[in-house]
Amino acid sequence: MAEFFAMGGYAAYIWPAWGVGALVLAGLLVASLRSLKSREATLKALEESRPRRRRRRDTVSATSNAATEGGEG
Repeated sequence: MAEFFAMGGYAAYIWPAWGVGALVLAGLLVASLRSLKSREATLKALEESRPRRRRRRDTVSATSNAATEGGEG
């Protein structure tokens, strides 16, 4: 096991490289999560500031219901 951690004499270069790589990945994860929360808050604020609209599905179903009630019989 000691030979593995010694990496054939190159451990002084390999382990710091792994450490720097892990720190960079952790930093990217933290930055991404912060950005996600910020953008979600912005989206929520924008959605709340707009008036509610009827969805197309609701208007289509209302139109089809009116057509079936008045058209048949």
